[in-house]
Amino acid sequence: MNSAHEFLRSRRSTRRFRPDPIPDSVIERILTTATYAPSAHNLQPWRFVIVKNPDSKSRLGIALTTKMRVDMQAEGAPESETEKRVANSLRRIDEAPVIILLCRDVTVVRTDTPEETIMNIQSTALAGLQLLLAAHAEGLGGNWICWPLYATKETQTTLGLPESWEPQALVFVGYADEEPKQKELKSLNIVSIVI
Repeated sequence: MNSAHEFLRSRRSTRRFRPDPIPDSVIERILTTATYAPSAHNLQPWRFVIVKNPDSKSRLGIALTTKMRVDMQAEGAPESETEKRVANSLRRIDEAPVIILLCRDVTVVRTDTPEETIMNIQSTALAGLQLLLAAHAEGLGGNWICWPLYATKETQTTLGLPESWEPQALVFVGYADEEPKQKELKSLNIVSIVI
């Protein structure tokens, strides 16, 4: 197997990070590489928000977990389970040295159709994957978190984002403080067919 395949297969999600700061030049390289992702019609609808300031991270955490708490209560989740998830979420936000909020600019479209929206969401997700691989190339761990999908307005308001920047995901980035778990993959004969 060539080294590029080995590199791609070695990326794992990291959930615990050392507090070591990440140089701005490294973040800039990661984001520049992310912008080389393919996008439908080359529209490049992705937008990045770099969240490093402890106050900003704290406000974001409170906004996300307040919405999480309301949603879990509406679903009838036990209070103990809700509080455990809220505390864990706040800890993870606090511990991540850098959080990159991946957004889709909803104004970057050719036509106003559902298909165009899906293409732009897919394009933004590809930039997110490229971002994770670029972080991995820098020796950093990363983790893709979908929490903003459940709290879009709260995320936009808390961070003062333009209305057109639709939050899609958080990517936690930092130097790993854990050994990544072995990934269990479904067999290719389950996830693919030859026609």
